[in-house]
Amino acid sequence: MPHIAMLDSGSSAQRDGLNHQAIEDYLKTIYTLAETESPVSTSRLAEARQVKPSSVTNMIQRLDKLKLIHYEKHYGVTLTAHGRKIALEVIRHHRLIELYLIEALGFSWDEVHEQADILEHVISEKLEERIAAALGHPTVDPHGDPIPQRDGTIITVDMQPLSSLQVGEEGEVARILNDENSEMLRYLAQLGLVPGTTIKVLNVAPFDGPLTLLVDDVEKVVGYAVATAVLVTTP
Repeated sequence: MPHIAMLDSGSSAQRDGLNHQAIEDYLKTIYTLAETESPVSTSRLAEARQVKPSSVTNMIQRLDKLKLIHYEKHYGVTLTAHGRKIALEVIRHHRLIELYLIEALGFSWDEVHEQADILEHVISEKLEERIAAALGHPTVDPHGDPIPQRDGTIITVDMQPLSSLQVGEEGEVARILNDENSEMLRYLAQLGLVPGTTIKVLNVAPFDGPLTLLVDDVEKVVGYAVATAVLVTTP
């Protein structure tokens, strides 16, 4: 498990466990938000964590004291090297668990996020490596999210939202954003818009209207909002 020095050494083991999980969750959220905008504002953190701004402020102050983040008022939050290392370890756990639940236990891709959110905090590094080896040391999870390697490196691929493609353009589904949205994942699965699927844009309705696609040679229609959550690679 990622190493975090707890401040309140006299608190109970259960309390420490909850604090440890909360810290890891915040670091993971900061890392994820920073992929699109850095530094990360407290308002974005509050929205992502679905908590009050005052709760975010309290946690940020604590993370700053632990030297896991850099924080400047009215500027935002960035991870320190140690904070980033912990975030990547937790994300690695999460994404390996998601893939293992599907490959070994038969879960569907819309079920695994919630389970991985729980298990990511408790598996050991030894179990993590056994899972990675059993899966053949994968580089992406079931939703196309990159899996950090043990040394913290991540394989990156140029992608763009499906919604940005023009009529006649082709691509391959590579990654699904908002993978915690199980309802959307079930909908995308019904449309066949899963990583590895080839698509071609046949029509784009104006004013952020739906897109008509050829999905593995079958015509499908997908709303603009959903298409923004589907990332594709293009030739």
